[in-house]
Amino acid sequence: MRKPIIAANWKLNKGPSDTEDFIKSFESRMSDLPKGVDIVIAPPFVSLPKATELLAQSKVRVSAQNMSEQDHGAYTGEVSAFMLKEIFVNYVILGHSERRSIYGETDAIINAKILKAHDVELKPIFCIGETLQEREDGKLEEVLRTQITEGLKNVSEKQMLDTVIAYEPVWAIGTGVTASPQQAQDAHEFCRSVITDLYGVSVSEKVRIQYGGSVKPDNASELLGQKDIDGALVGGASLEAASFAELIRNGVVD
Repeated sequence: MRKPIIAANWKLNKGPSDTEDFIKSFESRMSDLPKGVDIVIAPPFVSLPKATELLAQSKVRVSAQNMSEQDHGAYTGEVSAFMLKEIFVNYVILGHSERRSIYGETDAIINAKILKAHDVELKPIFCIGETLQEREDGKLEEVLRTQITEGLKNVSEKQMLDTVIAYEPVWAIGTGVTASPQQAQDAHEFCRSVITDLYGVSVSEKVRIQYGGSVKPDNASELLGQKDIDGALVGGASLEAASFAELIRNGVVD
């Protein structure tokens, strides 16, 4: 049985002060949340130290939203895996569609970042997903297979077990449009089949695959109730503590 994982991706929102307010409000609601779920919060870089400080004794883990594939050097504006590890970050989101489309990150760059994260024992949340045009052109499986295969190149079986996949159809991110539960399940099932091809059934059955794309409290139960969906990567609905807590409550059954 795979343990669900629900992660809050705050994107370019919440400085340290807002992060403190959120965490205090969210922790006051934790006693009512299901116990059998991993909860992760991903603030912007400047808010990571505040988050790790406040959550040091909590079951909630902290993720960065990105990192460099480089260790150090003349890379202005970058943050390394070692730096994240030093401030007690646990996870890092890599390959998000916004990093791919806005900042031009390729499968090769994302793969280098995934390998670097594993080098320092950060757990990657590895994002994949197709555009609307790719889906309409019948390229869904081709796109997902390529992103998974290239992104996981040289990742060992042991490292794969510490990798979370986040399937996020690009057309459903921040648009208010959500893949139907069956569409989401079909894509997750295909992703798991690709992981089976790469690593075998014993690994693919243990790898957690999240759904991301306009997940809200009112659709969390139906989406997360699908056989191959092991949690959610949540954007807008994670910005308010009450909304995020309700989403977890609705989406996970102990």
